[in-house]
Amino acid sequence: MIVQRARPPLLETPIEVFERSVFTPNDQFYVRWHWADIPLDVDVARFRLNVSGSVNRSLSLSLDEILRMPRISCAAVNQCSGNSRAFFEPRVPGAQWSHGAMGNAAWEGVSLGAILDLAGVRAGAVAVRFGGLDRPLTDVDPFKKSLAIDHARAGEVMIAFAMNGEQLPMLNGFPLRLVVPGWYSTYWVKALNEIEVLSAPDDRYWMARAYRIPTSLMADVAPGSHDFPTTPINRMVPRSWITSVPDGATLPFRPQLPVGGIAMGGDQGVARVEVSIDGGNRWYEARLSRDEGRYSFRRFDAAIPLPVRGTLALISRCTNAAGQTQPLTPNWNPGGYMRACVETTHVTVT
Repeated sequence: MIVQRARPPLLETPIEVFERSVFTPNDQFYVRWHWADIPLDVDVARFRLNVSGSVNRSLSLSLDEILRMPRISCAAVNQCSGNSRAFFEPRVPGAQWSHGAMGNAAWEGVSLGAILDLAGVRAGAVAVRFGGLDRPLTDVDPFKKSLAIDHARAGEVMIAFAMNGEQLPMLNGFPLRLVVPGWYSTYWVKALNEIEVLSAPDDRYWMARAYRIPTSLMADVAPGSHDFPTTPINRMVPRSWITSVPDGATLPFRPQLPVGGIAMGGDQGVARVEVSIDGGNRWYEARLSRDEGRYSFRRFDAAIPLPVRGTLALISRCTNAAGQTQPLTPNWNPGGYMRACVETTHVTVT
């Protein structure tokens, strides 16, 4: 793992890990916490998931009670809002992630909607707020995020207890974490122990001021812009990465260059991936591997004719099932959020 910060831990997955499988191993899955006081152990016998607020009855559920509920599962990419922030130009503050603040896993748990149904959501509820076991060391708002009530109850949002067929690792949210397929990981609250149904919009710091993006297309504004309208970051966008060859590699000449990598459709499935070796002048359609679900990574591969030796600019672009395609030009915003453009891998063929 690449250590971005030790406390609270920010650990990045090396790009070569994504070449091995569309599923990211638990012990190489990126880690991002907000507060230094993170849980280092949990008494599973005493742990409770508490549900309160605008509900007919408050709940305090044990892990045993949750594990006895009907289960759901899905494959879904967990991607930090600031993934690839290190490539923003001009540079922006924040964790300088390369492309490894993300991972894909097969998640298993129970439906958030089923938990809310147990509590009985009152008429007029508008949002659901989530909190975990991590705590700030100073007198500031604890890290809590919220979802609109209809989204929370729709059936896909999960309270997960398993990841890639194993219990959640401590660093990735044991014993429970929220899984919000298709949305950035700021909503995927780790070590989840509090659910609060709200009768008014969430006006606390982590929704009202933090993790907000411009309302413009692709959250793109001109560097130096101020006072533009914003909205909480939400759905992910299509992205793809070439993983079969490292940036800066020198390769022997061959008639065809094999190029492969991973793609994600954001909140939709991957429909098509195209590859170019000349920076986008000519595109070749890639073969897609097995579809693990609309929220999962999908492998792509292509064999591109090599006309000459020299330096090549390899790029890939993903189009999702809604017809949204990665742009060639980078987007920019002062938070360094939601990078969406194609990424270039430079190689030299000799």
